[in-house]
Amino acid sequence: MSETTQTGGRRSGGRAGRRAARAANAPVHAPYVTRRLAPFEVLSDEGLELIEHDADTILEEVGVEFRGHPRALALLADAGADVDGERVRFPRGMCRSIVTEHAPASYTHHARNPERSVQIGGDATVFAPVYGPPFVRDRDGGRRYATLEDFHNLVKLAYLAPPLHLSGGTVCEPVDVPVEQRHLDMVAAHLRYSDKPFMGSVTAPARAQDSIELARIGFGGDLAGRTVMTNLINASSPLVWDASMLDAAEVYAAADQACVISPFILAGAMAPTTVAGTAAQTLAEALAGMTFVQLVKPGAPVVFGSFASSMSMQTGAPTFGTPEPALVLYTVAALARRVGVPFRSGGSLTASKLPDAQAAYESASTLQPTLLAGVNLVLHAAGWLEGGLVASYEKFVLDVDQLGMAEVLARGVDLSDNGRALDAVRETGPGAHYLGSAHTLANFETAFYRSALADNASFEQWQEDGGLTAADRATARWQQLLAAYERPPLDSGIDEQLAEFVARRKHDLSDGHQ
Repeated sequence: MSETTQTGGRRSGGRAGRRAARAANAPVHAPYVTRRLAPFEVLSDEGLELIEHDADTILEEVGVEFRGHPRALALLADAGADVDGERVRFPRGMCRSIVTEHAPASYTHHARNPERSVQIGGDATVFAPVYGPPFVRDRDGGRRYATLEDFHNLVKLAYLAPPLHLSGGTVCEPVDVPVEQRHLDMVAAHLRYSDKPFMGSVTAPARAQDSIELARIGFGGDLAGRTVMTNLINASSPLVWDASMLDAAEVYAAADQACVISPFILAGAMAPTTVAGTAAQTLAEALAGMTFVQLVKPGAPVVFGSFASSMSMQTGAPTFGTPEPALVLYTVAALARRVGVPFRSGGSLTASKLPDAQAAYESASTLQPTLLAGVNLVLHAAGWLEGGLVASYEKFVLDVDQLGMAEVLARGVDLSDNGRALDAVRETGPGAHYLGSAHTLANFETAFYRSALADNASFEQWQEDGGLTAADRATARWQQLLAAYERPPLDSGIDEQLAEFVARRKHDLSDGHQ
C-alpha cells in the first residue's frame, strides 16, 4: 500500500508531520562509533592460546598455498618460510612475529571530507553497506540484475545515512557495464556522490591501480601518504591465496592503502564444522596473508578479516544468524586483539529472500555479536539479502535504523551528573511523575532512540495512517531520501578530471590495453 493510500475516502492526516518530527529529532552521529562497552569474551586466555597453537601447527605442518604469484613465494622464502612449489610452510611463530612487529594497531581512513574520516581499530566501530551482490530488489521493481543506476542510488543512500560511516565498495555489481570497465564507474561514483570514505576495486592489479589514480584525482592530485581506501582481499579457503587477490594486495600495500585480509569460510565445506577448528584455520589464513602484506611494505595498514557462516548439512546452503558463527566471531575478534591489528567481521546477514521476519531475526542475531565482540570494520551492515546475492533497498534503510540503535548501545551508561539524574529524583520525590521535571524537559529530545521507521502508534492510529507494514514504510523512506538527495561539494575541475580519466581508461581497455 503506497504512502498516498486513502482511508475512508480521505487522505490520512498527520502522518507526514509525525515523520518530519521524528526526522527533525534524529540523533547527531559521529564519523564513527566509539565503543564504551568492553568486548564480550567467550574464551579464557588459555582457550585462545590453544587455538593460536593450533593455527601455528596448521601453518607449520599443513601450510598455505600462494598460487600463481612468484613474487610472494620469493618474499616468503627470503623471510624464512619453507617454500615447496606453491605450498608455503611457516616456522612456528614466524607470521605472528612479522605482523605484530610491523602492522599498525589502528589507522585513519581519510575521507574526501576530512570531517568524515574514520578510525579503523582500537575502540572504534565503522559500519559499511553491503558488498558484492549482482542483484538488487525493491518492492516495486522486484528482484533484478543490478545496474549502474542502482549503484549510484545505493552510494547516495549510504551517504545520506549517518549510521553508515563508509559509502562502501562494490555495493552492487552494475552488470550493464562491461566487467573490465565497471570498476572505473564505481570508484568515480563514490568520489562524486559521497564524501565519506570508500573502498577500491580488488579484482585485478590494474583495477587496483586505477582505483588509486582515481583517488589521487578525487583528493586533489596527491594522497600525501594518506590511507584513503580500505580494500577487501579474500582468501580462497581452505588455505589458499590466489594471484588476483595477492596482486591487488601488493598494489594497495605499496601505496599505503589498507588491505582487509579476510578468509571467506562456509564452515563444513571450507573449514571444519567446529567453532575452534574454524577459528584456528581463520587465524592461520589471515596471518599468512597479513605476513605477505608486511613483507611487501612493512607498516602498511592491514585489517584481520573473518567472514564465517554455517551451512545446512541437508542442502549445502549457507545459513546466517545461527549460534556457531557468532561464537566464531567472538573468538576471532579476541584473537585479532591479541595479534594487535584491527578486526573486520559481522554485518546484518540473512538468507531470507525478502525483508521479512526471518531477515530481521537473522540480521539481529548477526549484528548483536558484531557490536559486542568489538568489531572495528563491519561490511554488509546494511542492505544484505539472500545470502549476499541481493542488495535490498528496503532492507538497506531498515538496517540503517538498527545501526543507529547499535550506536546508542555502544555508548554504554552515562555516569555524568546528568546521567545519574539525582536532581530529577530530588525535584520529583515520591508519588509524582517526571514528565514536567526540569531534567526531563532538558533531555526529552535526545533521551531515547527515535526510530525513523518503527510504528509505535495505537492500532487505531496505525490503521488510520494506512496500515503500513515495515516494508511499506521502508519503501517510502528510501524513495524520499533519494528524491531529496543533493551531491556533496566537489570541485568542478576535479569532476572533469575524473570524467576524463574514466573515459581514457575505458578507451584503452576497449582497445585491449591494460
